[in-house]
Amino acid sequence: MTSVPVPIPSRTQFVLEGIKHRILAGQLTPGQSLVEAELAAQFGVSKTPVREALKTLAGTGLVVMNQYKGVTVRMVDADMAREVYDVRLLLEPEALRRSVRRGASLDAAREALNRADEAADDAERSLANREFHRALYTPCGNPLLGRMLDEVRDQAALVSAVAWAADPSWELEATEHREILRLAQDSDAEGAASALHTHIASFVRRAFPRYGEEGQE
Repeated sequence: MTSVPVPIPSRTQFVLEGIKHRILAGQLTPGQSLVEAELAAQFGVSKTPVREALKTLAGTGLVVMNQYKGVTVRMVDADMAREVYDVRLLLEPEALRRSVRRGASLDAAREALNRADEAADDAERSLANREFHRALYTPCGNPLLGRMLDEVRDQAALVSAVAWAADPSWELEATEHREILRLAQDSDAEGAASALHTHIASFVRRAFPRYGEEGQE
């Protein structure tokens, strides 16, 4: 029997999106404590939707719940980046290859690129970039593959937020995104998959040089 996802209450969704935006904008930094009472006051809600939002964010890997330390924004280091980006390198290029071979529409990817170019801050840009990547792999024809990639989206965005804070490279990434989309729209499945693999690998190596060293082991 297939379970039906339970809709998130509107107040919880409001708090969840607000906390996520603050994390991706760097307003809430890795390791920072997230106190339910303080967040409830800031968002003008009771502690219940805050608690539920934090549980959801813990499930996506953006925050960590600890019995002794409470809830904190997840720390980002080379090991964490390696875990997330290994999954992406293994799965995302193949998903794009399949999307191109199926002749899937990539209009959503182009729209996401436009939103990224017009973004008002890094959080909006990060969200648009995530939508760009998702628009490439979602039509791959394998819903399970898409869900597996969805599971690491927030963690990948957190890595990006930390990396951009140290070295803003979004203009370079935007150029790479446009080339990936061009190849995909030209029905060059292998070229698009290869460009995407290079894009993902080069980003995390720029942000965390240690990743490149360990990746050779």
